[in-house]
Amino acid sequence: MQKSVMIALGGNALSPKGEAGTIYQQFSHTRESLDAIMHFVDLEYNICLTHGNGPQVGDELHRMDLTYNDIPPLPLGVCVAETQGSIGYMLQQSLQNALKEHQIEREVVTLITQTIVDAEDPSINNPTKFIGQRYTKIEAENMAQSFGWIIREQNEGEWRQVVPSPLPQYIEHGKSIQTLVDHGIIVIASGGGGIPAYWNKDGNLEGLDAVVDKDLSAALLGRVIKASELWIITDVHSVSLNYGSANQKTIHEMTADEARVYHAEGHFQSGTMGTKIKAALYFLKYHGDKVVITSIDGVAEAIEGNNGTIIRN
Repeated sequence: MQKSVMIALGGNALSPKGEAGTIYQQFSHTRESLDAIMHFVDLEYNICLTHGNGPQVGDELHRMDLTYNDIPPLPLGVCVAETQGSIGYMLQQSLQNALKEHQIEREVVTLITQTIVDAEDPSINNPTKFIGQRYTKIEAENMAQSFGWIIREQNEGEWRQVVPSPLPQYIEHGKSIQTLVDHGIIVIASGGGGIPAYWNKDGNLEGLDAVVDKDLSAALLGRVIKASELWIITDVHSVSLNYGSANQKTIHEMTADEARVYHAEGHFQSGTMGTKIKAALYFLKYHGDKVVITSIDGVAEAIEGNNGTIIRN
C-alpha cells in the first residue's frame, strides 16, 4: 500500500512579504514551490495538497476597499472561494507542466472545498485572526468606521482587521478527496482552510464570514484521507524554542508529549507556530505516523532527515 502525504503549503510561499504580489510573481513562486512537491512525486506518494491564502485574500479585501463605492463588496467566504480557484489553478497548471516535463502520467485536480464549522464557535464573538493590509492606528480606525471592521494592534504601531477563525469540524467532499488520492490523483483541496460553512436551522448549508486555519484544516483532511505523514511548509527551516531571543534553540526532533509541554510553556506564538503545533498534535492523535515542519527549500533535506522538525508519537 502506497503512503499518502498531506502537504500544507503556506500562502506566503506564493506571495512573499515585501513583494507586490503580481500574478506573474505568484506564478513564478508557484513553480519554485513545486520543486519541493515533486520530491514526493518521485517517491511515489499519494498526495493531497492544501495551501494558505492570507496574502491573496488580503489583496481581495484591499481591492474591495478601493472600489467600495462602485462595486458591491463580497463576503469573506466568497473571497476564500475565489482564492481557492485562483491559487488552485496556479498550482494545478504548474504541477501538470512539471509532471509532463518529467514524463510522469498523473492527473491533478483542484476541488473547491467547504469546511463545516460550528456557528456558535467562541471565535464568532471574539475574533482574533488577523487578515488584510497593515495600517497605522488612525488609518485602521477610519477603515473600521467605514466598513464595520473589528481592528486590533498586531505589532507595535501596526493595526489590522480581525475576523473569527472557528475550528474545522468536518471537510465536505472528504470521501471524494480520499477516493481520488487513493487512485494516485494529486488533489489540491481545502485551500485557505476551506470555505467556512455551517448547517442552518433549516438543514441547509450556509456560508460564514470567517476564515479557517489552513494548518488545522490540513490536519483534519489528513485524518480523512488516512495520510501517514503531514508536512507543514512554512517560512522557517525548523521549530525553535525561545524564538527570536538570544537563547533561541532549534528542535530537529521531538515527541508529541514534548511538543505538548513546550506548547503549554508558551514557546509557540498563538496564530503562527502555536497553531502548527496544535495541528501536528491533532494529526498524530488520530492517525498519522509523523509530522514535518520545514521551509520550501528545506524539503529535500528534510526527506533525508537532515532539516526541519520531525514530530512523532
